[in-house]
Amino acid sequence: MFRRCLPTASLRRLYTTSNHDNLRRSYLYVPSSSERMLEKSRSVNSDIIIYDLEDSVSPSSKASARDRLKDFLNANNNLPTSERIAVRVNDITTPFFVEDVSSILRIPTVKTVVLPKVNSVQDLHYASRHIHQVAQQNPRQIPLHIVSSVESARALWNLGDIARWKSEHDEVQGGVLSGLLFAAEDYCADTSIIRTRSRQELLYTRSQIAVAAKAFRLEAIDMVCIHYKDLDYLKDECEDGRRLGFTGKQAIHPSQVETIQSTFVPTSEEITRAAKILHQMKSAHASQKGAIGLDGEMIDAPMIKQAERTIKVARTAGLTIPTLE
Repeated sequence: MFRRCLPTASLRRLYTTSNHDNLRRSYLYVPSSSERMLEKSRSVNSDIIIYDLEDSVSPSSKASARDRLKDFLNANNNLPTSERIAVRVNDITTPFFVEDVSSILRIPTVKTVVLPKVNSVQDLHYASRHIHQVAQQNPRQIPLHIVSSVESARALWNLGDIARWKSEHDEVQGGVLSGLLFAAEDYCADTSIIRTRSRQELLYTRSQIAVAAKAFRLEAIDMVCIHYKDLDYLKDECEDGRRLGFTGKQAIHPSQVETIQSTFVPTSEEITRAAKILHQMKSAHASQKGAIGLDGEMIDAPMIKQAERTIKVARTAGLTIPTLE
């Protein structure tokens, strides 16, 4: 859990905010084939819940899982808020994709769709055309968010083009790319990379995904931690992903959610340092100085930007922020 900042002689006032709606740190997969899991999702605290029609559903259960999810979401009884609902459909090469899109995207509460196995912008255009067809019959007021899953060597090779993709249709009706998601196990299967607990073999790929996402103002969603019972390892993997620039992480078990959400926020030390930077730079700018020294470091404009970002995320997370006088 987050350790709150301890007051010092120079910390005069503390305040908190409580807006959690914009945080998208944890992405929990829920198999749509399981009535029990669907029901349990009503009470799960994950920022985003991905109702899955793909990998966690057997081929023989695809149609029934789709119908079960449709009934569940249409019932609108104590559901997660629509901003928290996402659906992972089957990929465009399967016979299930068109029906997934046709059925699920007619439901008003579905605001985000995860597209698996996107290898190129052509795949995104294909998906967008079907999204547009559904929207023609069921017009949307806001764009459908599309999260593109990076699962292959081709996807990584085409990553820049994928990240800058725009729909051929109006964004509201054709969808807008909002994030890049790394499916590490599929990627390793495609590339013959051997997974280890060190994660070194995936450093290049994860860095590329995080940078591409930041270049085009997208969410960067890190890989699943497959050691789901080892919360210490999960914590380490979360910290590693956050250092690389990822904004959130996928989860395959509800027990992973709290660790993910408490790690993909600034630490108390980072918040205190950011508050000091903004306070002292305000004084420096009033004295017409462009840089200051803080704890032996030179602080200038780029660090102000980082500090502002830290405080913004902390406020959104409802964390305690010291205000200096």
